[in-house]
Amino acid sequence: MMSELALEALPIFLIFATFMVVLFSGYPVAFVLGGTGVAFAALGTVIEPFDIFPDVAELRMVGFVANRIFDTISSYSLVPMSMFIFMGYMLDRSGIAERLLKAMRRVLGPMPGGLAISVVLIGMVLAASTGIIGASVVLLATIALPTMFEAGYARWLSLGTVGATGCLGILIPPSIMLVVMGDQLRISVGDLFMGAMIPGALLAMAFVVFLVIVALVKPSAMPPYRKEAGAPGAMREFVTALVAPLALVLAVLGSIVAGIASPTEASGIGAAGATLLALANRKLSWNDLRQVCYATGRTTAFLYLLIFGASCFSVVLRGYGGDEVIEDLLYALPLGPYGLLAFVLGVIFALGFFLDWMEIVLIVAPLVLPILTASGFDPVWVAILFALCLQSSFLTPPVGMALFYLRNASPEVKMSEIYLGALPFVAIQLLVLLIVALVPGLALWLPQAGG
Repeated sequence: MMSELALEALPIFLIFATFMVVLFSGYPVAFVLGGTGVAFAALGTVIEPFDIFPDVAELRMVGFVANRIFDTISSYSLVPMSMFIFMGYMLDRSGIAERLLKAMRRVLGPMPGGLAISVVLIGMVLAASTGIIGASVVLLATIALPTMFEAGYARWLSLGTVGATGCLGILIPPSIMLVVMGDQLRISVGDLFMGAMIPGALLAMAFVVFLVIVALVKPSAMPPYRKEAGAPGAMREFVTALVAPLALVLAVLGSIVAGIASPTEASGIGAAGATLLALANRKLSWNDLRQVCYATGRTTAFLYLLIFGASCFSVVLRGYGGDEVIEDLLYALPLGPYGLLAFVLGVIFALGFFLDWMEIVLIVAPLVLPILTASGFDPVWVAILFALCLQSSFLTPPVGMALFYLRNASPEVKMSEIYLGALPFVAIQLLVLLIVALVPGLALWLPQAGG
């Protein structure tokens, strides 16, 4: 039995080994995924024992690639992705986040830990408005880190707060990752958005609780910022600055939760609303609009290319029986359903040290989700657990993207300081993952109520 399983797993091992070797050679991951898939599809057509397309005509390779391109571009569930990306870049240009942070700094800055708590609260607003990790981390690092350093905050704590808070957008809707997960896992994007709201808010509140504890236990690490203390009209300025982004968030997410609009329609509302906010804030010129459209097109094209490459890879992997082999391997483990779930989450967390979330969502998640749902688990709950687990990949070395965004935005800091600051927040993310795993209702209550 084991020898037969090993023989069946040999081509799967060769596919993954080829992918990893070429990936670490420095080629872009989208081309590595697509190239590996096409190469092994060609191999399967000429080696009879591994013939994965036996009923296709002589030009089957051309048809295979063309079908993958068409399926990727014509996927209706991916339409919100480009709109939410546009919304994020437009809000980044609007200056709303900078205005909100300045107002909140005047209100909370005089409190011990107030600046760090302000960053987390602003990060929640950014996460619910943009969903673009790079833009959020760089923006927060640019406008918050200098003030935190000036106030005497511990550098590792400041860097960890900014990096972890900027990553909230990958979980809190409208999250680009949830849009991609919905498309790849065949789950309603609206259900994923609703399922992620409570866990996302719980994670942000866990960050705040951690910062409050640090401020109480070690005040010297987070001293008060009294430079703008007592500024007149600070609270009024804060409320005024909060109204616009909060209204946009309610319009986008509220319309989805209330069943008024689909995620695709809500993404259009968000894109139009962000444009109107930028105009109202007098921050939108023709040059800004051109740059926002260019950045949106470039990011969307990159994501579509990744999805196309992963689609080629996953189809060929299944053609070689990869899903069956992985299913047999998992069922061969002496684990019950919850042990199997814990094992899969552990593997995804470990893969996050070396792979980006996109590769894991596109390759690994579609292979293991059917096995977990067959064990009786709700697919929305499992997908939210995946999302929580994958969020930590942004903060875990060596390829945690938030760490590199921080380094690029603040070249004067050391990578060792960034790593040290990320560690406690990764632990908090794992704690929240455990809580949601133990209390599925946190992820399922809103989707079930909405349904």
